[in-house]
Amino acid sequence: MRPVKILTDSCSDLIKELRDQYDIDYARMQTVYEGKEQWASLDFEYYSPKELYDIMRAGNRILTTQVPPAEFERIFTKYLDEGYNIVYIACASKQSNSVFTGEKVAQELLKKYPDAEIYCIDPLNASAGEALLAVHAAQYRDQGLSAKEITEKIMAERNNVNEFFTVHSLTFLKKAGRVKASKAFFGNLLGVKPILIADANGAQVPIAKAKGRQKSMEMIVAMLKEKVTDPEESVYIVHADCKPEEVEFVRSLVEKEIPCKHIYVGYMGPIIGASVGPEAIGVWGFGKEVTYKFEG
Repeated sequence: MRPVKILTDSCSDLIKELRDQYDIDYARMQTVYEGKEQWASLDFEYYSPKELYDIMRAGNRILTTQVPPAEFERIFTKYLDEGYNIVYIACASKQSNSVFTGEKVAQELLKKYPDAEIYCIDPLNASAGEALLAVHAAQYRDQGLSAKEITEKIMAERNNVNEFFTVHSLTFLKKAGRVKASKAFFGNLLGVKPILIADANGAQVPIAKAKGRQKSMEMIVAMLKEKVTDPEESVYIVHADCKPEEVEFVRSLVEKEIPCKHIYVGYMGPIIGASVGPEAIGVWGFGKEVTYKFEG
């Protein structure tokens, strides 16, 4: 049986520590600013987090692209040539078309590699939700499961990823077309901070509001606490260049309130960051099934 390579993409916000630990690679998307295209590196090779988010703090918008077909061809071919089958866990199709592009490129490449397999999964999640599923896929690989078996496992558990995050406003998400919301959420919030989830279809949806920044951070932890069911799972905290004391506040609150194996903290990468804006922060973990679907 061919070995299995787990791939994700620039939307996963998967920190290098875990990519190295679980031998996970990723397909790169691109940012576009002042007409210049740049690879969206999860290690911030081209922008530091502060540089990236300061561009947005100054009122500028950074555009993003899906994974280009040539990038899929590059990374798929690399691992096919090395003898791997591939499981690619994409960004949610409600937020990016990359999974469909990956499928098209895979179909063409498999004509040249008839003995190989490539599976492209819509995980119904992005950011750390996508990362959690990629790590699970790598764990299943290490247990000896085939690419097909891994895909079946991930498809079965993708609605068990719970996401809660908060932003200063919905401005960036609205401009990027990444959020589904009633008109009420787009009004003047006057210091009220929206709380968002990934719904059962993978759409970003605001579901609640908190009065003030600290309350919003307390709420996302409390909401995740109600969903997490397995203390052997890990919790992920991802932020868009928040103040260190805010990140530590959320981390310490998770440590206090949610039984979990590990707490991983990282930055929202260039793609997710360009969509949510500076100072967004969220928590992710496996738990109860997500059943809410935005209707509107």
